[in-house]
Amino acid sequence: MTAETVEDASPLAGAYAERLVAPNPALPLGTPRGLDEFVAHGQVRPSAALLEEALTRFGTIGLQARRRTVERLLADDGVTYGAAGDPAGTRAWQLDPLPLVLDADEWASLERGLHQRARLLDAVFRDLIGERRLLTSRILPAEVVAAHPGFLPTAHGINPPQSRAIPMTATDLARSPEGWTVVSDRTQAPSGAGYAMANRRIIARAMEGIHRRANLRRLRGWFDLVQVSLMDAAPEGVKDVPRVVLLTPGPGSETAFDQGMLSTLLGHPLAQSDDLVIRGGRLWLRTMGRLEAVDVVLRRVDANWCDSLDLLSSSRLGVPGLVAAARRGTVAVVNPLRAAVLENPGLLPFQDAIARELLGEELLLPVPATWWCGDPVARRHVLANLGRLIIKPLARSRGEGHVLGWQQSTDQLAVLADRITADPWGWVAQEPVTTSTAPLVTTHGLQPRNVVLRTFGVAVGETYHFLPGGLARIASAPDAFSVTNASGAGSKDVWVLDSDDAAPARVDLAALARARAIPAEPRLPGLTPRTASNLFWLGRYAERAEVAARLLMVADNLVEDHHNRTGTPGHAAMRALLEAISAVTSASPGFTGPDAEERLAEPLPVLEQLLVDARITGGVAHAVARATATALQVREVLSLSTPSVLSRLQRVLAEAREEESIPVQLTSEGILDSLLALAGLTAESLVRDATWAFLDAGRRMERAQSTVRIVRNTIALTRSPVVEGQVVEAVLRVGDSLITHRRRQAAGVGPAQPVGSALDILLLDSSNPRSLAFQLDRIAEALTHAPDQRLADRLHALRRRVRDLNLTTLIAGERLDLVDELIALEAELRSFSDALEDTHFSTQAPQSSFAVAELDGGVR
Repeated sequence: MTAETVEDASPLAGAYAERLVAPNPALPLGTPRGLDEFVAHGQVRPSAALLEEALTRFGTIGLQARRRTVERLLADDGVTYGAAGDPAGTRAWQLDPLPLVLDADEWASLERGLHQRARLLDAVFRDLIGERRLLTSRILPAEVVAAHPGFLPTAHGINPPQSRAIPMTATDLARSPEGWTVVSDRTQAPSGAGYAMANRRIIARAMEGIHRRANLRRLRGWFDLVQVSLMDAAPEGVKDVPRVVLLTPGPGSETAFDQGMLSTLLGHPLAQSDDLVIRGGRLWLRTMGRLEAVDVVLRRVDANWCDSLDLLSSSRLGVPGLVAAARRGTVAVVNPLRAAVLENPGLLPFQDAIARELLGEELLLPVPATWWCGDPVARRHVLANLGRLIIKPLARSRGEGHVLGWQQSTDQLAVLADRITADPWGWVAQEPVTTSTAPLVTTHGLQPRNVVLRTFGVAVGETYHFLPGGLARIASAPDAFSVTNASGAGSKDVWVLDSDDAAPARVDLAALARARAIPAEPRLPGLTPRTASNLFWLGRYAERAEVAARLLMVADNLVEDHHNRTGTPGHAAMRALLEAISAVTSASPGFTGPDAEERLAEPLPVLEQLLVDARITGGVAHAVARATATALQVREVLSLSTPSVLSRLQRVLAEAREEESIPVQLTSEGILDSLLALAGLTAESLVRDATWAFLDAGRRMERAQSTVRIVRNTIALTRSPVVEGQVVEAVLRVGDSLITHRRRQAAGVGPAQPVGSALDILLLDSSNPRSLAFQLDRIAEALTHAPDQRLADRLHALRRRVRDLNLTTLIAGERLDLVDELIALEAELRSFSDALEDTHFSTQAPQSSFAVAELDGGVR
């Protein structure tokens, strides 16, 4: 499709073009509007022809539907920005359904500039940690470097082993009327590549038709190149396949999703501070039962936080002794610990001269006009023009962002001038870039918003390779000049149109750039105690939610049938199950204790609360919330479908909360559908290794304990035969075993007395997936992946105790012995679970993960 005049284009494109006539409110007053990525010179850009065609086909209603689809898919995939599992600190990742499109020639030109820039950053870093020609020749003032905390003198003497000292780069770009301009560099611990891949996966589904027709450069090959780069980073002397870990601050990190996605794409484990230890001058990963040597650390913790011994003493995010190990050459850290010095905006005024000195080249990608206030001439210029410049602290770790001079009052500018005068070496000022705009889908149609592009590079040998397109960030408000996470910016997928001569960036991972001997018995990295614990508790919380949902669903049926039939056996059975819910879940308010009679008289509101109120410990929503939060901490080892199942769970509960009268049956069924899907993923999609073992062991332990508690508080108590019969049927429905019971009773198989049959099915029948015996057998199977003889002996004794139960004797008379036996079994199960946790899940020392704002220079 050739480019059309806007007048002949779709109504959406035409209305969008009209909005481009007005000045851009995000720019300083009087600044002409810059370029637009969709419309240029009165025409839809040729590269955006597919988008214009989609707008014509979708129309306003269709485009809004695509926007809602994207929001749903983001929720299904668990894509968030902020502290995972903390509703106050987590917000949904924002993704616009319309991608930013770059044609092949444009990308090729940009890629050449990015390659030069990556080489320049690498050369500057090597010079600063080596000869320091730039400093001795005064091409770069030493004060600029010394004033930046990323220089880290305490990390001196660490020599990167690779051909390129900076293996990974990220560059933020804005397109001005003159072309692409470098806004900033990210070399500390570049973040965002995982989000870029997540964006592509979602837009490919939400905009499937247009995505299928577009001939695009694919993203997966770049992550293969990252893999090669990490292999090459291993210290000399590592002959086997290097062991790589991704050092993460933990779920409190703003970009926890991005880190988890990167871990999933690369196959390397996430490791927190507690998972790592320095022994004998080497870095080791603490796995269950053994230590595993680590050769390469891909860090997502800012350098100053990586070692409380040599760097920030208060840090709990790093590994004490890591600097010394890196200096000794036993472990490689990617990017190097001193790489943050390259993010120093004080370098920008000198980069033309630096490029000529180190590369013998002129810059292909310009930087904005920048003045370092440590230079008296530059400072006078800045102070005279403060109201039209962007003022930036030299170091983002100062705890403050940039200041837009044109948005400040006279008094504010005076205060800022005083601060610059008092500490001139710590400040730079820049001319604002007339940033391009792109269409953002809003409830009011397409709106132009400022857009910036973050690109990602990785070095393999001497050559840098770039993720096709990268990650586009788009302002959320019309007057937002800054396009940052802190300002609530959204994102766009970036499409690079392919050309016939474009070489795909794919790698044969079986033939890595650095040949290594494969060990005779290669092993996957073991689970850390933290990961094993989270998997175990994910299984427990998921089963806890299922048991609670089943109890509420059966109780709601009894309430519907017998609530108004006081004095009948059905009403007595209803009360028995309601009281059992409180005993089994320990949820409050419940149906025991003070005011219990009032709640038993009107049980439905309590059932609704137990179903949807996440504040009630023991309720369904609380267990679902805990399962979701726990899963997000170990998503890198779970099936890719797990976040979608958990999202459906949350959606069922959210929809129920919107109802005037909560449909307990329908909501419980929806919850059970999702929980059974989660159980199916565990059973059918996880390899039978330690990941499966601890997840399944948690589920089985919770089901075993719940089954014992349910039986003890229901059919273990003597009642009249008619009431007992109804209670037995209710309990068997909770245990999904009623049909088996009826078939056996009809065929004369098993105990003739209904309570005996129920106990046999729920406690002793090792062929019933809901029985206590079955759970113990499965726990024994799971623990073969983490053998411990002491635990095995205890479990064997517990299985024998259950197998030897004499139901005929136990159900005779008042059943006091049965109650005592169940109490003892419950205590032993709880004790065994505690022993399992003490054996396999203990950490080396109390640690705490906490979020440090990205602009503060902590967590990325």
